[in-house]
Amino acid sequence: MAVDLARALARPIEPVVALVERGRLRAFARAIGDTDPVHSDVEAARAAGHPDVLAPPTFLFSLELETDPPLGWLTDLGVDLRGVLHGEQSFTYHRDVHAGDTIECRRRVSNAYAKSPTRDFLVKHTDFLRGGELVAEAEAVVIVTAP
Repeated sequence: MAVDLARALARPIEPVVALVERGRLRAFARAIGDTDPVHSDVEAARAAGHPDVLAPPTFLFSLELETDPPLGWLTDLGVDLRGVLHGEQSFTYHRDVHAGDTIECRRRVSNAYAKSPTRDFLVKHTDFLRGGELVAEAEAVVIVTAP
């Protein structure tokens, strides 16, 4: 077993609070090849009915990396990051997120299971909140292979 699965399910993960900045939204949109101007231009976003630049799809995941170290929740479980793979990720959106929003990321391991004696799967659930209101949820599957 690569991870103590019971410990992974029981151990809390520190929340992350991050400000959504315009420059970061522009850079993220550019990095994923998103050319819709609502993700990079304030005037285009406002013309489309948004108060400011709109966060591109999947951007919220990057807010979770605003801790030091970014994957500390895994290293706290004794995981050797050299054996970690990002398996899959899904998002459920409830509200738009814009530049200027402060988002709290509340994370927890919602499922943990072994597929072999040396390969474990951790499902991390994240609630993204703005002023206490749920704006999105994400599920990420992390594959951990024992050395």
